[in-house]
Amino acid sequence: FFNYYLGGEPTFIGFGNYVSLLQDERFWSSLRTTVLLVSASVTLQFILGLALAFGLYKLTFGAKALNVLLFLPHVVTPVVAALFLRWIFMGRWGLIDSILIGFNIFPPDWLGTPGWARLVVVLAESWQFTPFMTLVLYAGLNTVDQSQIESARMDGAGNWTLLTRVMLPAIQPLIIFVLSIRIMDAFRFFDTIYVLTAGGPGTATETVTIYTYAIGFRLLEVGRASALGVLTLLISALAIACLILVLHRRDRGLL
Repeated sequence: FFNYYLGGEPTFIGFGNYVSLLQDERFWSSLRTTVLLVSASVTLQFILGLALAFGLYKLTFGAKALNVLLFLPHVVTPVVAALFLRWIFMGRWGLIDSILIGFNIFPPDWLGTPGWARLVVVLAESWQFTPFMTLVLYAGLNTVDQSQIESARMDGAGNWTLLTRVMLPAIQPLIIFVLSIRIMDAFRFFDTIYVLTAGGPGTATETVTIYTYAIGFRLLEVGRASALGVLTLLISALAIACLILVLHRRDRGLL
């Protein structure tokens, strides 16, 4: 609620920071980018995590050891993982470019083209956090009542029907939990993007948190940056509330 530049004297302005942000086109642009990246990355993580979790569930041996190996990317510090991925996707000198050029294929500028940069950011986030999704969903699948599974198999249900009609409805509270955790975490998407693209090229991968950093630590508008942090909290809480409402209404057959 203060107009506060770092090192200066704060001045109370009420909702002035919020009004300024809501009228700022760059805020809406960063919010659209955040929603796009969060939606794409969390959706991809859920699909891959569910597929891997069900594959582990179907294994008759070695599931625990394979689960530990799959979880290793999640253990790596995000900054270190981003530096590793930056080396892979670096233009001309990166690992992927070197391989493609060796086959006489001219690669795109992965981190310098808006579309490709967004794709790299989504893949980087998914690579690191899909193991968390896999671990939680795998644990949930193992809690499903075996009598329901056996009954469905006796009725001729295949793997797809068994997964979508029996197992997923049984672990819906867990799905809500893991999606909520990932959405909240993805909304504060910062370190990976900062290392890979720093919000570029231009503002193509500038999320709300990157914009908050720019306001607070480059422009030194601490009061405005704090207000943007509060807005980010409210937006992420609203997104999670909508997710819970939709899943709850679908569970009750209202959708």
